[in-house]
Amino acid sequence: MFKALVLNRAEDKSTQAAVTEADEADLPEGDVTVAVSHSTLNYKDGLAITGKGPVVRSWPMIPGIDFAGTVTESRHADFKAGDAVVLNGWGLGETRWGGLGARARVSGDWLVPLPSAFSAAQAMAIGTAGYTAALSVLELERQGLTPDTGPVLVTGATGGVGGVAIILLANKGFEVVAMTGNTAEADYLKGLGAADVMDRAEYANPAKPLGKERWAGAVDAVGSVTLANVLSQMKYFSPVAACGLAGGMDLPSSVAPFILRGVKLCGIESVYMPKPARLAAYDLMAQHLDPAKLDAMTETIGLSDAIPAAGRLMKGQVRGRVVVEIEG
Repeated sequence: MFKALVLNRAEDKSTQAAVTEADEADLPEGDVTVAVSHSTLNYKDGLAITGKGPVVRSWPMIPGIDFAGTVTESRHADFKAGDAVVLNGWGLGETRWGGLGARARVSGDWLVPLPSAFSAAQAMAIGTAGYTAALSVLELERQGLTPDTGPVLVTGATGGVGGVAIILLANKGFEVVAMTGNTAEADYLKGLGAADVMDRAEYANPAKPLGKERWAGAVDAVGSVTLANVLSQMKYFSPVAACGLAGGMDLPSSVAPFILRGVKLCGIESVYMPKPARLAAYDLMAQHLDPAKLDAMTETIGLSDAIPAAGRLMKGQVRGRVVVEIEG
């Protein structure tokens, strides 16, 4: 038996969450078993735990779309007992038991060795949010973005994706403008590396087909009206990495930015990303993610605190990242 946060579905289809004991014999099929030391709360985990989104597709479920820990058993050629590993995505917390429990069993093909630059706790301070931010930065650079092309906008800046994106971009020499609905966090965002902070309210109204050119690139974790406004103010041939939906899944925009300015909207999918891209993202973070700034945007809690923390996350009351220490 091991301790885990377990979700069950009640007769009225509501989600019931509790920290309880789970049986290792019930772990899903896989060729690697991991003793999980740390997990984290991502937006998708908040949706699952609070029942505010249709994330969970199999019941009961241990949520947690990522984890860090140590291999205890392995039938996979690349891993042996004692190896430190990280996993992001691959359906954890959705279709199979995830990281908010002291044991996990997965395919070794999904695992990445824990980078030597990071501890297990730091790897989860990064989490899927930070890994997604790194994928976004890599994509913007693949599309030709360089520091001399102009300012880069990061929306949802006080969230996990936004915070890591700011750190990475600023460290690489980009001028970063952070957008947030909480301008009281301006000092915090500038501490991460933002050159300026703008109020999300500027992009709260329906977007014009085209507006004044402002941004050479953008990382958007919000979607909906915010993303539509971002697109309308991109410079000619500039890229936007779309990686989140905190503001909604819709996109009330037009084709004008794409056919009149050549704007490139790049979708960032992190769940099933092949291993080479995952390794590239962690390599980028190992080189350009300041551990002190990562610590400044990280809150650490125990497993018993994960349920109320998920509620705070969904109310927009969490800044940065939440690391969950898994007790035995």
